[in-house]
Amino acid sequence: MSDTVNTTSLQENEATEEEVDKLAYTKKRYLRPKEIAAFVLVNFGQKNLSQFIGTEKQFFLIQYAGLSAQHYANIELFATIYDALDDTISGLIIDRTRTRWGRVRPFFLLPLPLWILGGMMLFSTPGISGVGQAIYVAIATIIYGLGMSYFGAWNLMTYNITPNINERNNLITTTKFVELFGTFIPSMLPILVKFVPKLNPSITNAEVYKAFSVFMLLFAASFAIYGFFNMRERIPLQSREEMNKTSVWGSMKNIITNRPLLTIILAEFFNNFKAVGGSTESFFWLNNSGNYAYRTVCGLFTGLPNYVMVPFAAKLVRKFGARSTAIAAGLFGLGAYMLMFVLGYPNGAVFSENFEDKSILNFAIIVVLLTIAGLPNKIINVCNPILTADSLDYMEWKHGLRNEALVTTVQGYFIKLATACTGWLSGMVLRWIEYVPLKDELGHDIANKDPGVLKGIWIVFCILPALARGLYGISFIFYPIHGKLQQQMIVELADKRAAALEEV
Repeated sequence: MSDTVNTTSLQENEATEEEVDKLAYTKKRYLRPKEIAAFVLVNFGQKNLSQFIGTEKQFFLIQYAGLSAQHYANIELFATIYDALDDTISGLIIDRTRTRWGRVRPFFLLPLPLWILGGMMLFSTPGISGVGQAIYVAIATIIYGLGMSYFGAWNLMTYNITPNINERNNLITTTKFVELFGTFIPSMLPILVKFVPKLNPSITNAEVYKAFSVFMLLFAASFAIYGFFNMRERIPLQSREEMNKTSVWGSMKNIITNRPLLTIILAEFFNNFKAVGGSTESFFWLNNSGNYAYRTVCGLFTGLPNYVMVPFAAKLVRKFGARSTAIAAGLFGLGAYMLMFVLGYPNGAVFSENFEDKSILNFAIIVVLLTIAGLPNKIINVCNPILTADSLDYMEWKHGLRNEALVTTVQGYFIKLATACTGWLSGMVLRWIEYVPLKDELGHDIANKDPGVLKGIWIVFCILPALARGLYGISFIFYPIHGKLQQQMIVELADKRAAALEEV
């Protein structure tokens, strides 16, 4: 009897030690300082570039290249549909890639020539107009988008660089903190546009944009190359044979039935509509305030709280969970943007018609309001990759698959749909409010002071971001990964991964 008890006790101890060993796999620290730096710098370069392209492309093409708002809207719609089709192919290729360098790392380098060429074309003025110019811009947009479809694979390193969830979350937070410094570089462009032509009148605003675009593209490319040589992938993947046994439809079905992922897709779809308001920012500072350089000065102030909000976001996630934090951030953004609209329209201190009468006061008020409205930005940026990573863990837990590229393709469909709508709307709202870019004989900007135009810019500037933030937060009420389900998933997934590593 004693022997039986001792044997049972020994078996229980061995089982306990085995479980501890399996959970230790998820607790071990994997990332070296050089690898953390590489991941952070790739994101830093890409953040700079995407901030520049997203903020300046529409303004450059309409204000300097002379592209009509109608053509811009149609190009954005066409390019988004094309990207959606291309992403299906690129997602399948990336998921099924197996090389000596890993699955993701080759795509740090291979697409570089495409997106560098496309980006340079977008910020050039080839001397053509009308339909010919629209075709040229459409080709440039497709080339840039094709390159980014494959280079976007670098984002998958977030989910493959370490199996340690806490280490992954800390890496995400560190990355989001460092990228705050990235937004400072594109924000210097308005200062250059204002003062470089004054120092040398032979240099036009458009030429400043061209030179800056080349700098930004090479800046991002250099970090991509550095990242290729200094990172590893560590999450166990299916072999090529196992992957081939899984049908594309089967993978798609698992993605479509992934409730956490669908919630993220819905939330991101709504959140993307904030870009329509953001697209009017350059037009707001140039026309409503009468001083385009205000945009850079405003950015210096509104960005300061972000250096506190990123670490604060990490604390909120640890205390309340990423889901609850995302809900609160979205609802706060809704209230803040609506407050800004009410105070500024139609008779508030920042109402566009009165801006220049009390320019210093109005500028101070708009800076404060934009700072308050922007407080959730970095919280959302921290929560999104954490929630997405959890949804991919959920897929692996439920189905044994990690089709990140195909997952991001499905996400991309809805993001592209939102982008198509926002890109089209960004162009069309300018047409609806009858905005006309004005220049002097030297090609320098002149503010448009039509009251109807200025009112239209202010409405778009406030209302669409408010709705986007509110719907984003509400969406996460339906996100199921939290509490006991999340703890169960972590333990069982650790067991599966440990078993997979033993078979290697």
